[in-house]
Amino acid sequence: MGDHVHVRLSQQLSVSEEGKLVEHSRCGCGATWTRTYEVADGEQERPTWQ
Repeated sequence: MGDHVHVRLSQQLSVSEEGKLVEHSRCGCGATWTRTYEVADGEQERPTWQ
């Protein structure tokens, strides 16, 4: 049997009180991660739908 490779499945996105994007992920084995991202100040990009 081979080594286990974690596959991060996104569970939730939220915004912290400080205005940072917070991503909660998990793997099928039960491992979990929480990552935060800085959001750049300035004009926001609007998504374009095609």
